[in-house]
Amino acid sequence: MLSEQATPVIRATLPIVGSAMSGIAELFYRKLFDAHPALLRDLFNRGNQANGEQQQALAGSIVAFAGILLEQPGTRPDTLLARIAHKHASLGITSDQYKIVHHHLFAALADVLGDAVTDEVAEAWDEVYWLMANALIAIETRLYQEAGAPEGEVWRSMEITGRRQETPDVVSFLLRPLDGHPAGAFRAGQYVSVRSELADGARQIRQYSLSAAPGRPEWRISVKRAGGATGPEGEVSTWLHERAHPGDVLTVSVPFGDLVLPEGGGPLLLASAGIGNTPVLALLDHLVSTGADRQVVTVHADRTPADHAHRAEHLALARALPGGRLHLWYESPGHDDPDAPAGQVDVGGLDLPEDLTAYLCGPLPFMRAVRGDLLRRGVPAERIHYEVFGPDLWLGR
Repeated sequence: MLSEQATPVIRATLPIVGSAMSGIAELFYRKLFDAHPALLRDLFNRGNQANGEQQQALAGSIVAFAGILLEQPGTRPDTLLARIAHKHASLGITSDQYKIVHHHLFAALADVLGDAVTDEVAEAWDEVYWLMANALIAIETRLYQEAGAPEGEVWRSMEITGRRQETPDVVSFLLRPLDGHPAGAFRAGQYVSVRSELADGARQIRQYSLSAAPGRPEWRISVKRAGGATGPEGEVSTWLHERAHPGDVLTVSVPFGDLVLPEGGGPLLLASAGIGNTPVLALLDHLVSTGADRQVVTVHADRTPADHAHRAEHLALARALPGGRLHLWYESPGHDDPDAPAGQVDVGGLDLPEDLTAYLCGPLPFMRAVRGDLLRRGVPAERIHYEVFGPDLWLGR
């Protein structure tokens, strides 16, 4: 928790630091990449830097953490910290990098706020930073130990053994270690990072959910080609769509991610939209393969049935559960599924079991809407879990 000396200083300065944090984060990244250009080339997502999403995520997480220290002293925001730590571990972040971040972040803080950053203010925010950083380092150390990987050494080479075009903009890949041994264990709902060397020599990293259950000799990832009519093309997804074929070798991390099922037999809601169904596929596959009889409500939204990646598999798995119910929404159902409601998901109108645990994955507006419906129906916030593809902007808005 914050010290007695730091608490009133953080309380007094949180509004001004919070309002300036987006500018601080933007300047921080400029300073960081000027001093360490390899970090932008080989670690950070250049697309998220260009559109400002990474800056928003950093600002949101720090401000949220400081607020929790003030409003809930003596507690630790484990959900926030775990999500960040899993992402860091999947990138191979090491504890020494937190010192580099500290140096450039506090230089940016001083530049943006000027004389407002007195010695007392700097010391108080230094305390906030290291409380958060040390908590993350501890979680990441545990994650590396559980993965059997020395700190930061999460990468291995895997061969593409299969490729399938699922929809016009989604392709799935089967991956297996080069030695021919099974791909290895993971928990349904987790993801891996894929590191690709692009034409300019940059080694960019992206995360992709494992879209089938554990226990098979190969892992499967499903990659949506980012961009197109809605924005610039994604560097790695485009590379994978155009260049990656059976026999090629990819650099892949060990699995991480905290969107995993709780123990027990309580009811579940698995709600997804678009390519957000990939971790849900693994969760459903796991439930079916283990003979689970718990109540499971599966909800999915998409543009059209033709855009619904792994549609036949998704529907078959949801219907195979003895306690399962399936609800679909399409913006344009067309002839493929004339009975599916058109428009946006309306979880508020569904018959949901009591005491459910919800798992959400999809675009942020979709998850915000579903979460809001669930909260209004009395589902506790701690029972609503989510996965974000890209920087976590949930707390930054």
